[in-house]
Amino acid sequence: MKIIIANKSHASYAEIICTTIEESAKVRGTGIARRTPEYIISKMEKGNAIIALDGEKFAGFCYIETWSHEKYVANSGLIVHPDYRNQGLAKDIKEVIFKYSREKYPTAKIFGITTGLAVMKVNYELGYQPVTFSELTDDDSFWKGCQTCKNYDILTRTERKMCLCTGMMYDPEKKKGKEEKKESLNDKAFKRLKNIKQTLFYKKEKSES
Repeated sequence: MKIIIANKSHASYAEIICTTIEESAKVRGTGIARRTPEYIISKMEKGNAIIALDGEKFAGFCYIETWSHEKYVANSGLIVHPDYRNQGLAKDIKEVIFKYSREKYPTAKIFGITTGLAVMKVNYELGYQPVTFSELTDDDSFWKGCQTCKNYDILTRTERKMCLCTGMMYDPEKKKGKEEKKESLNDKAFKRLKNIKQTLFYKKEKSES
């Protein structure tokens, strides 16, 4: 297994990457912004993507987005092929692209929004902290990417203040000159956060119906 920076020579994998992302979202029943093969290829050509390969077989993928003139960076589209799940590959990919993002954009704040508890856990271990949506980029093009998510109406109803996703951020300024302290992650805390959000919106939807 090798995890490398993708380039235009990996364009042939774009279709399976998009299909794997979409099928995973359907299985989990979660909203996710759709990607096109052309979009994935553009990330590869710019050197803003990581791909995991088992020989010539596709195993996993993640790409980098930049916002607000590279002040903010997001590691998006993290996916692992079903044949390679539950082996720790997602964490390995996340660690590689996080390190690569810090090297390529050393002053940028690295953030993400996700409904996945596993991704939240990995983010936390890398130094991310939960943040409100108001602390994320205000770049409209970022939020426009949420339009294909099935939960987009929740985001618009709350005026982009919150959704079923949780926002997390790594701020290099807060880490500068300080020792990063490793804390044990309380999985129950993230589950409670997710359940609170779901309960809040489901109750609201029920009352409106």
